[in-house]
Amino acid sequence: MLRAGIIGVTGYTGSELVRLLYAHGGVELSYVTSHSHAGRQLSEVHPHYLGIIDPLCRSFSAEEASEEADLLFFALPHGESMHLVPGLLEKGRKVIDLAADFRLKESARYRKWYEKEHSAPQYLTEAVYGLPELKGEEVKKASLVANPGCYPTSVLLGLAPLAAEGLLDWQTLVVDSKSGASGAGRNPSQALHFPECAENFKAYRVAAHQHSGEMEQELSALAGEELSFTFVPHLVPMVRGILSTIYLRLKSRRGEDEIRELFSGYYAGKDFVRLLPPPLVPETSAVYGSNYCDIALKMDERNGRLVVITAIDNLVKGAAGQAVQNMNLMAGFEENRGLKTVPIKP
Repeated sequence: MLRAGIIGVTGYTGSELVRLLYAHGGVELSYVTSHSHAGRQLSEVHPHYLGIIDPLCRSFSAEEASEEADLLFFALPHGESMHLVPGLLEKGRKVIDLAADFRLKESARYRKWYEKEHSAPQYLTEAVYGLPELKGEEVKKASLVANPGCYPTSVLLGLAPLAAEGLLDWQTLVVDSKSGASGAGRNPSQALHFPECAENFKAYRVAAHQHSGEMEQELSALAGEELSFTFVPHLVPMVRGILSTIYLRLKSRRGEDEIRELFSGYYAGKDFVRLLPPPLVPETSAVYGSNYCDIALKMDERNGRLVVITAIDNLVKGAAGQAVQNMNLMAGFEENRGLKTVPIKP
């Protein structure tokens, strides 16, 4: 059995990790921490675990973490794990960080998007960006995996085949993404107060969202050229899910069937990417609670524009599920182990 620990177990992502690891069958959840709920049972914070799995939440100790777990998931707010991860790596432990601390390869890029200095820049180039459909072989060999952000997961999976083939006219690319409120985490704020977000639909951080940095970094690497594009996220009054609608033109004219064949080949054998046959289009309810990313393609022949639509559950494929997928690769399990959940609908 792999001994796994979760640092920051009482947030939405940490709690989702507990749910998925419980169903895995090859993992012992041996160490969990919570800064705000240390000394309490997990069921006191998340009652749905009562009588099922109910570890005691502790304060973080690097010594205890390294002694009691082989692999640690960090589900802390951005900017915290970079101070704690190096010590565990030095003790030979494997780490999957679900925050943004190790996603960007350059400290200057991190400073630009997160407006703070990185305390462990020597690990930025060592960390593997953990999008398994793109970097599965690298993840298998990694000691430190940077789990992608939820928006980037939905966008990169929708664009990777086109970027890798050099087909995108980057000047025309516009990405419109809509997320449920759980993407902002469990800590309350005025913007996520029920009267503020219910019966409301709004854009935020227009063309300035911090996830732009990792999306542009990874797409630039695939395309072999530095690029940027317009990204506009929106908050939708629902709990889970991200729907991304991506508008672009291609460098050369291609038919919809040809593009579909490209995507089918690129994601052949990738269990968690589902290319939908027309006229189906992705819906957040069709991936709810699952690790799937649904993708649909539509060529707007009249305007010469390709529309790519993707849907994921932001807490599963956009966070905890993808982290478990990475763990499976790092530990030698089947990649889909513990993640074969059928989406919940309605």
